[in-house]
Amino acid sequence: MAFAVSDELLGTFVPIAVYWLYSALYNVLDALGTVDCYRLHPKEDEETRNIPSKRTVLRGVLLQQAVQVAVSLIVFKITGDGRRDAREQPPAPVIALQFIVAMFAMDTWQYFVHRYLHTNKFLYKHVHAQHHTILVPYAFGALYSHPLEGLLMDTASGAVGFLASGMTPRTAIFFISLGAIKTVDDHCGLWLPGNVIHAVFANNSAFHNIHHQLYGQKHNFSQPFFVVWDKILGTYMPFTLQSREGGGVEARPVKHALAAHEQHKSD
Repeated sequence: MAFAVSDELLGTFVPIAVYWLYSALYNVLDALGTVDCYRLHPKEDEETRNIPSKRTVLRGVLLQQAVQVAVSLIVFKITGDGRRDAREQPPAPVIALQFIVAMFAMDTWQYFVHRYLHTNKFLYKHVHAQHHTILVPYAFGALYSHPLEGLLMDTASGAVGFLASGMTPRTAIFFISLGAIKTVDDHCGLWLPGNVIHAVFANNSAFHNIHHQLYGQKHNFSQPFFVVWDKILGTYMPFTLQSREGGGVEARPVKHALAAHEQHKSD
């Protein structure tokens, strides 16, 4: 008898596997020493500027993914129709539209939750600050955060995208996996030539790296796909990419953006 795995189970566990496989790719490149000239920070900064150890980060990510599994199973259970067979897939144009709707729904949820976690001093201190103890982002640390933040922002946004778009669990496998790839890539700490994600999305590793610096923590809240809400609501901090003395690449805010940030601090 063939062993069948439901789309709901695949939609729950495949994105987690994708997260670790994509992170492993960056770890291999790092171990080979082939990406040092594309780093957004010097390699030694990972050890000197980041507060949590990588073992602590690993435990934190695994905890968040355990919560993600539980929530995914609950959402699929509630939205399922009780049939054992897979739901019929809609035509390709409909699936494409569902992807776009889901991406904007996820972005909208994450932007406003993320921004509120910064503006509410209590929530920032006791919840979101954990994620910002990583000043120099790296791939598998992308989901390192307080469990409450992981639930409210990352896990819930996936559920919002799934429900808002009306996509099937089979389509959700690919959508949530894309979100996992995008999240890892945004935190990889590298600006690699030929990276398709950087070419397609203005929301990328350099954009998010600005947010992880002290001067950028009130800017560039958008994640993981677009920068629309930052531009509409005036929280976008433009930047340029420049070669760094000693090797690597540096994302620097343009002068007028940094001046506006300093003025905002003094007000």
